Amino acid sequence: MGENKNILVLTYWSYNDALVQTYTLPYVKIMKDLCLKDAQLFLVTFEQKKYQELNKKSVSEDLQKKGLSWLPLTYNRFGLRGILRQIFNVLYLIIFCKIKKIDTIHSFCTPAGSMAYVLSRLLNIELIIDSYEPHAETMVETGTWKSNGLAFRILFKLEQLQGKRAKKVITTTEGMKEYAREKYKLENTSEFFVKPACVDLQMFDKSAKKNKDLLNSLDLNNKIVCVYAGKFGSMYLEQEVFDFFKAGHDYWKDKFKVLLLTSHSKEEILKYCMASNLDPDVVITRFVPHSQIPLYIGLGDFGLTPFKPVPSKRYGSPIKTGEYWAMGLPVVITEFISDNSELIEQNGIGSILRKFNPEGYISAIREIDSILKTDQEALFYKIRSVAEKYRSYDIAKKVYQQVYCG
Repeated sequence: MGENKNILVLTYWSYNDALVQTYTLPYVKIMKDLCLKDAQLFLVTFEQKKYQELNKKSVSEDLQKKGLSWLPLTYNRFGLRGILRQIFNVLYLIIFCKIKKIDTIHSFCTPAGSMAYVLSRLLNIELIIDSYEPHAETMVETGTWKSNGLAFRILFKLEQLQGKRAKKVITTTEGMKEYAREKYKLENTSEFFVKPACVDLQMFDKSAKKNKDLLNSLDLNNKIVCVYAGKFGSMYLEQEVFDFFKAGHDYWKDKFKVLLLTSHSKEEILKYCMASNLDPDVVITRFVPHSQIPLYIGLGDFGLTPFKPVPSKRYGSPIKTGEYWAMGLPVVITEFISDNSELIEQNGIGSILRKFNPEGYISAIREIDSILKTDQEALFYKIRSVAEKYRSYDIAKKVYQQVYCG
């Protein structure tokens, strides 16, 4: 593929969402720097109300400096209003693609890939699907959707169609190839490439650990800090997480603190704490820009990845686990999550949460406590080496080299 291309980069997230900041923009920069220096790239985001504290002019100007044009569209939840909004968005993008002579759509994840598939078919232009992993089946397995519901049936079919239509497909795990053959009946996966959720190892490094000013301001000196950056509900555990925190507080007493980096309100967190009989003072909640995330993760002694352990989560790649690893943190993770659960168990760099009851929680806590009593310097480099091997941007560079320069 040559450099003189017009590429629509399609996401289904808001600009300030971590999935754009950590999971889209870094990759787009790699793509542009490698082979697309002269290409025109247009970034589509779907803006939600909770993220609309944006100076759109400033964001647009900043992206222009990076060689990107920004198209913020409006997001609506699935339903009649959402369907009508999506029809409007598709019509708008059809006109936009024709005006800008778009010749390639590069879409991140299957919800955005569904719209990308429709546009690609209607306009007869090239489609590249990035981060191709199950979403529809995950929503059913976690109890968010029903297997006979319209949302599941539409998205599952579109996941199959976009896999067939795409010229090249980038998955997050090797196992996704077999999943696509079995579930989507895709016979040819020769143009599938594997790229896990990579991490900026320069941004997430030892220099960001245990920042003295933040330790003092949050009163975390000499505390055992569990850090979790993410959400609750849907594909994530919910009340179980706070039951785990309660077990941690019972075990470590006042030495234990929780640092939540989340967009959930303090009122929501308080309800979770009350339901688990957890003292709310144990939990510190912050919503911080991604540029500060390393400093806050660096305050932790161990991280938490609380995905619901459903079968389809074997084929995804949690971003936060890689960020914890890059910061040298052992991780408590549920079973069967990507290859992460196996790597953590095989390398002794965390604990697998197998049971959501007092016995399961205390087992994981004791294992973490034992790990935290080992040589911390050696532990940092042991875990950091896992991030360097499995989550380096060098992996992404090789994949995009094959996709765009090959």
